[in-house]
Amino acid sequence: MKRITIYSLLAASGALAVSVSGALAATTGGARSEGGAAPKAAPKAAAEKPLKPNVVIILADDMGYGDLGCYGHPTIKTPNIDRMAAEGMRFTQFYAPAAVSTPSRASILTGRYSVRTGMWGDKFSVLYPDTPGGLPNDELTIAQVVKGQGYNTACIGKWHLGAADPHMPWNFGFDYYYGVPYANNFIPLPLMEGPRVLEDSTDQSLLTMRYTAKAIDYMTKSIHEGKPFFLYFASTFPHVPLYASQKFSGKSLRGSYGDTVEELDWGVGEIMHALKELGIDANTLVIFTSDNGPWITMKQRGGSAGLLHGGKGSSWEGGFREPGIFRWPGVIPAGTTCYNISTAMDIFPTVAKLSGAEIPAGREIDGVDMMPMLRDPENATRNEFVYWKGSELAAIRRGVWKVQFHQYDDWYQQQGITVENKPLLFNLDNDPSEAFDLSAKHPEIVEQLTKLKDDYLSKVTIRPSVNDTRKEPNSKKPNKPE
Repeated sequence: MKRITIYSLLAASGALAVSVSGALAATTGGARSEGGAAPKAAPKAAAEKPLKPNVVIILADDMGYGDLGCYGHPTIKTPNIDRMAAEGMRFTQFYAPAAVSTPSRASILTGRYSVRTGMWGDKFSVLYPDTPGGLPNDELTIAQVVKGQGYNTACIGKWHLGAADPHMPWNFGFDYYYGVPYANNFIPLPLMEGPRVLEDSTDQSLLTMRYTAKAIDYMTKSIHEGKPFFLYFASTFPHVPLYASQKFSGKSLRGSYGDTVEELDWGVGEIMHALKELGIDANTLVIFTSDNGPWITMKQRGGSAGLLHGGKGSSWEGGFREPGIFRWPGVIPAGTTCYNISTAMDIFPTVAKLSGAEIPAGREIDGVDMMPMLRDPENATRNEFVYWKGSELAAIRRGVWKVQFHQYDDWYQQQGITVENKPLLFNLDNDPSEAFDLSAKHPEIVEQLTKLKDDYLSKVTIRPSVNDTRKEPNSKKPNKPE
């Protein structure tokens, strides 16, 4: 069976002209047929020049802990992501920084909990197209840090940290931007390249193909320039509404949700193939994760948190705990599983150190350098994690123990069960599904974690919310996470 390539798929869909720039054709020798030539390797001089490691972050949108083959899904086929895990390190306790999009994305790029950046909301959990602000311009992103070390930087896909200047990717260190400014359930959804709007309302069924083509384009261009690159590939999917191209639509046993995940998996495979063809596979750290848990209130249109309880918008494990896969041949031991706590905020200091950059003194960073653990999964680099819901510290974890102070099963109605007088305690190593409350059996641990919560709250400065600067709509609707 011939491998479906990015070029053949785009050509078949009629999207090639819009999706692949002239630079792609120039650097790869033109469109290839199925099984044909891939991107040309870098010129010998550039290939021999020692470069700092390239970094690729592939961020899914609303993917659940149980949505990949390598995390136990029985019908969604993800051979490329599974191969990435087999060739790298798979985390079983990897956390998104927040349970909804905007605060999570801000934290991933800055290495800071969203309460420090203002990218949180108690009225509006995420940014809307008409929210007046965005990521504050005094925040520092991974792109800005590595750009100062000679990196090319690209953001491809969903942004969701502001809808206009001065809160767009090019304001935060990204040389190149191609994608959509916010979640795909906001209509119309414009497709942009830099500040230029290519399409006022884009065909979402073509987005995964187009993003993949642009990613390969950018990597190829960077290597031919003899420069390392940082690529932030933020997929629009599997966020609802679900779209897949003709080649993938109606093919998955898991229905339309599976179609979008399997097409994303295909895109991951194309990117990994391009890294090998360009001769930079061994010098590239590739990371795969998701911004938050599955949108389970969408029922069969949403994903699965597997054995975990809850989903997007909740402080249960299903809202925060995500697939976390790291691959770097020769550096990260292949076929390893890490059972230690980690979070996507740790990517910021890890990549900063790999690039040779120093984080400015005085800036509070909540992430920690993961490289000791990526080299040896027994080297734990953190022992605590805080579950923020807006400005509220809803839960906290230290070691195996987690205390839930509030539970929000139904974010849409904002009906939480307040349990300040009786917090719930779980041993997550024994009970990752949070089914058995142990607070009565271990009141001393509840007391310890409650004091830890109070200590966090006494030290953190909560920046005023940007999300809540949005004007209340005339017709009040539940605050739904996007």
